[in-house]
Amino acid sequence: MKKLFTSESVTEGHPDKICDQISDAILDTILKDDPRGRVAVEALVTNGVCVVAGEITTKTYVDIPRVVRSVIRDIGYTDAEYGFQWETSGVMVAIQEQSGDIARGVDSYVKGREGGIVKEDLTKLGAGDQGLMFGFATAETPEYMPLPIVLAHKLTQKLAQVRKSGLVRGLRPDGKSQVTVEYNGEKPKRIHTVLIAAQHDAEIDPAKLESELTKHVIRKVIPKKLLDKKTRILVNSTGRFVKGGPQADTGLTGRKIIVDTYGGMGRHGGGCFSGKDPSKVDRSGSYMARYVAKNLVAAGVAKKLEVQIAYAIGVPEPLSVRVDTFGTGRIAEDAIVAIINKVFDLRPGMIIKNLNLRRPIYRQVSVYGHFGRNDLKLPWEKLDKVREIKKLARLR
Repeated sequence: MKKLFTSESVTEGHPDKICDQISDAILDTILKDDPRGRVAVEALVTNGVCVVAGEITTKTYVDIPRVVRSVIRDIGYTDAEYGFQWETSGVMVAIQEQSGDIARGVDSYVKGREGGIVKEDLTKLGAGDQGLMFGFATAETPEYMPLPIVLAHKLTQKLAQVRKSGLVRGLRPDGKSQVTVEYNGEKPKRIHTVLIAAQHDAEIDPAKLESELTKHVIRKVIPKKLLDKKTRILVNSTGRFVKGGPQADTGLTGRKIIVDTYGGMGRHGGGCFSGKDPSKVDRSGSYMARYVAKNLVAAGVAKKLEVQIAYAIGVPEPLSVRVDTFGTGRIAEDAIVAIINKVFDLRPGMIIKNLNLRRPIYRQVSVYGHFGRNDLKLPWEKLDKVREIKKLARLR
């Protein structure tokens, strides 16, 4: 049966992604000196202004305006003509400490003090919030990710690369991609549509830009075997994209949660990742769910699999674990849940420990996806449980 599925990605200069990167850059700066720091930071950007707000409890000091400006500069907003510039944009900061009511549930794991050092029992660390998290994996790509989101991310990464290298001149930081894949049943057959939206200087010839982006971005990324004469290629489909970034569109942390995860293929619990330390299960629980799903698919338990984990604030043990194999499972779903409970420790403190999450590793995933990143050595992308799962599932 023929069916279509579409996913999108955005560049690092997209207003929402600017905010995600600012939030995670602040988090990384804190974790570098204070691994136990508690962080829940949001950012908003608009024409000439960045607002940073949230809750931080830490023993270190962070020059937040300096961090914000360095992120904006690194992205490429270095020209006042863009309407948003790293040196001249205003930065407003509104930060308070984490609520004591929340801290009670998360701090209850502290056992005592010796020589001023807090001793931890991470087995008793409660979840930093209630919520439900999903992890997803599919065997249709080497990344164990859906093909539409893999290609969409590669397109925006390539778009940023040709801008920064100068290979395609006149590009500005904002941009998007969108890929529609035609499936034959569950198998990707061909690319139906590729869309690129690339911000550019006013004097750029649209036809020339379309030709260059088709040559240097689209045809460099999309496998030739998936393109055919019927594939539709759209570049700046309105004909012009000069005014972009925060000058044209207000950005917010956490507004690209589908871009961050599986491109819409697979459910989402609703909580964003960026700006949150790993005590928040929106982040650590989702990373763990992906880790579980990827190892199960790699072990051959199913060709496509989704895991749901639910938590209560202050409670270490998950409230529920659910698996959906979408009819591709080689063993029963309740048997897969039993394997999960035996192989993986889903308590928040043990997730933090086993995935080593109290490190400044988050800004690098705040753009171009948190999952399937074979260009990065991410702990939740490891395939170190495959052999054990195969043994328990009695799979060869």
